[in-house]
Amino acid sequence: MTISFLNWLKVAYHALLSSILALIVIAAGPASAHEVFPSILNLRADDGVILIEVDVNAEALLADVDLSAVADTDEAENAESYDNLRALSPQEIADRFDSYFPAFADNLTVLADGAPVTLRNNGVIVQPQADGELPRETRVSLVGDYPTDATTLDIGWIAAYGTLIVRQNDIANEPYTGTLSGGDMSGSFNIDGGNAQSGWQVFVDYIPIGFDHIVPKGLDHILFVLGLFFLAARMRPLLVQVSLFTLAHTITLALAALGHTQFLDDFFLNTFGIEFIAVVEPLIALSIVYVAVENIFMKGISPWRPFVVFAFGLLHGLGFASVLAEFGLPDNAFVPALIGFNVGVEVGQLAVIAVVFLCVWQALRVDRGANEANQGFALYGVLLVVAAALMALEPAALVVALENPVWVFAAPLAALFVLCIASIQLRDKPDAYRRLVSNPASVAIAVVGAYWFLDRIGGLAFL
Repeated sequence: MTISFLNWLKVAYHALLSSILALIVIAAGPASAHEVFPSILNLRADDGVILIEVDVNAEALLADVDLSAVADTDEAENAESYDNLRALSPQEIADRFDSYFPAFADNLTVLADGAPVTLRNNGVIVQPQADGELPRETRVSLVGDYPTDATTLDIGWIAAYGTLIVRQNDIANEPYTGTLSGGDMSGSFNIDGGNAQSGWQVFVDYIPIGFDHIVPKGLDHILFVLGLFFLAARMRPLLVQVSLFTLAHTITLALAALGHTQFLDDFFLNTFGIEFIAVVEPLIALSIVYVAVENIFMKGISPWRPFVVFAFGLLHGLGFASVLAEFGLPDNAFVPALIGFNVGVEVGQLAVIAVVFLCVWQALRVDRGANEANQGFALYGVLLVVAAALMALEPAALVVALENPVWVFAAPLAALFVLCIASIQLRDKPDAYRRLVSNPASVAIAVVGAYWFLDRIGGLAFL
């Protein structure tokens, strides 16, 4: 029996509501929660004494949050304990960390010529909390003794403490810099230097850092790129938009990394008492709204859209730079690290586009005249079953990889599959794909962007 036009509109409508709900839940997290950043360890070693200073999220460690398993501390099982600790004063956190120090020292491994170095507490300084939505930085200082004839060091800590960036200081001869995750050790490096990674090694190491900022952590950038995609899933408009967006964010990312945007930070702090990034983040949310809304009213690239996309790309580049600043760039390989990070960002964006393109490809083919409706129904039926199974089973490995519950990504995809089915069913109607897939998806993206904008400026408090 043929399903009526009205019934398919109802299906598309409910799919749209599901998509909007799922995306709003996704978007609410980064805007209101506490993002996980890497810890940075600086060390100096000379004449048998090693001095270490490591910047950590002390509240997360005290609350026993597994920083390797979440991208946001609000997702942790013990998030309530973490939030309670964040409400304490800096001195109270310092006192608690002093008591916690023996466990912290046990979880931080320092080897000199393969032999363990015993570390002592050399002071804990908790920085004031300038922004309640950002982690509060705590600097832990440790000191230890090692044999004066030792020639190498090896550094690492447990996986639950998250990513660790290790930097060797006060060495003129190629100091060591490394990014460690998953409980890995740095590997032996010379106490007197000569350990710097090659430019190629640094380039390769920074690619996954850039990719990770898009997938799975860069939900705002993902939505913007999807907004570009849903204007028209054709090569020319997509290539024009993505190329301009890439060029623009590469420019501002490089300028910010080189310190040439510091005047903006100084201006906003001195004039308005806020950091420049606090202005950039709401504007990024507005950029999502704009491209999504324009998709609904324009069938192709408007005369002004390339300029607008380029301008928004400049904003997104500043957003990328704020994340890159948390990792830092090694002085001896600044350019390879910057390029590697940017390549990772681009690969992440292309991965997002590729996945969504594959999801809608069959619906597009039918919309463009291919006589493959039955294949489309079968394909999207299978994909819906797979999405439902993933949401029901919640594979642990996939949860860790996505750093979110599986349904957060699977539910919007399932809604997209339903919309594609509706588009195929109504393939004889004009612009079926655009009306039943592209436009509803753009509406969902616009709603998320608007929600995110209000949340970032505190507007939701008045609703």
